[in-house]
Amino acid sequence: MTVLPLPLVPLPADLALADGAPYALSGAAVTGDPDAAAHLRTLVRTRTGLDLGTGDGIALAVDGSGPAESYRLEASGTGIRITGADAAGLFYGVQTLVQLVARDGGAWVVPAVRIVDSPRFAYRGVMLDVARHFHDLDTVRAYIDRAASLKLNVLHLHLSDDQGWRLELRSRPELTAEASATAVGGAPGGYYTQDDYRAVIAYAASRHMTVVPEFDMPGHTHAVGLAYPELAEAPAVEVITEGSTPVAGEPYTGIGVGFSSLRIGDEATDAFVRDVFAELAELTPGPWLHFGGDESLGTTPEDFAQFVASASAAITALGKTPVAWHEAGAAAGLAPGTVGQFWGFVSPTDAATRHARAFAERGGRLILSPADAVYLDMKPTADSPLGLTWANGPTSLVRAYDWEPTRVVDGVDEATILGVEAPLWTETVATLEDIDALAFPRIAAAAEIAWSPASGAERSWASFRSRVGGLGPLWTTLGIRFPALEEVPWTT
Repeated sequence: MTVLPLPLVPLPADLALADGAPYALSGAAVTGDPDAAAHLRTLVRTRTGLDLGTGDGIALAVDGSGPAESYRLEASGTGIRITGADAAGLFYGVQTLVQLVARDGGAWVVPAVRIVDSPRFAYRGVMLDVARHFHDLDTVRAYIDRAASLKLNVLHLHLSDDQGWRLELRSRPELTAEASATAVGGAPGGYYTQDDYRAVIAYAASRHMTVVPEFDMPGHTHAVGLAYPELAEAPAVEVITEGSTPVAGEPYTGIGVGFSSLRIGDEATDAFVRDVFAELAELTPGPWLHFGGDESLGTTPEDFAQFVASASAAITALGKTPVAWHEAGAAAGLAPGTVGQFWGFVSPTDAATRHARAFAERGGRLILSPADAVYLDMKPTADSPLGLTWANGPTSLVRAYDWEPTRVVDGVDEATILGVEAPLWTETVATLEDIDALAFPRIAAAAEIAWSPASGAERSWASFRSRVGGLGPLWTTLGIRFPALEEVPWTT
């Protein structure tokens, strides 16, 4: 099998090595789209120490032709041209160009290539859980940069859970006043002001990423009970299988799940749900609002179905598309068009399959996040000091790569799949260094599955492990502290 000799991840849809000399970056200049040019200058300076001038050499342009987010890149000894169908496509072409930059003796060069590239799926996401451990603005911005460099275009923020509520809401000020100060293991908590949240959205937009905020309900709501005790049921401690036991009215710093529930059927709870999602909708320009709906083990099936119906209807009425974890598919009243996020295993249970299919049957689409393939919080190796193992044990890089979205949920075809998302839950993740240690290099596998064609000569584990290994020097210069997994032949 041939292995592509270029460290490109995700694999482009169409790539051909060209004859001729490479393009030398020393003394090179860039012209064209100012935003893309500024971004390229920053990345090239970081990677090589070279400053690109202004003028001919590297030409960047948007021409409006081709599929959304697509680009064309041509490099030869005399120059480089990147043309995007839109601003996002041009941005992704810049990311590809930076991956192509290589040492040739004492020079920095770009090999002669021709690339025509576009994404397989429209939704290519990562999730960051800021509830189990709070992560500040600088960390979130750094994760956005890391994800965007791999052509991922959605940041799903898990903004509430049993351990804390992380977004200021003026309609419900007690949520941050009373329920934001703690995190797992007694770590300090925190929250985003509305200005902070707007700053995250603006920074993500500058990297062509859409923010999908999540308030998880009706379970995972112990923190809500700290702020508004009249809205919360007593903890269902009998469902706890690990971690400490929750106590009503006291902050929860353990990692147990499933024990909490809102008090469903009360007008006060309905008003709360309407308030928080109405304010979230005003703050969020993107089309999706996520209401959770997972692991509601302390909620009766009847109450759960009632809640899912009312919450999804409330979000739809706000002009947004509801998103929910796949368990919400069990509710007969789920609002039509709701997007389901599947987090079962690559070989799912019958119930998970049935619930996931229900979204499609109601006119919605699916986001694939199989836990034993793309949950970035799983240990990459058995001896990893960070991460968990409940999703079929440690998740190696080859397992993160070796799955196909259309073969997970029976009866769901490619047209029904909105995309792929790699969640990072943060029970063991307190710092950016921790994020890097678990996300990389497996985030690159998720990016390739979401972007690249399903098949092809180089769409293989052998090619991927070689290509991702070639990104080691780039990731190092960008400050990404990735683990050098033995599965990969790393370039040094």
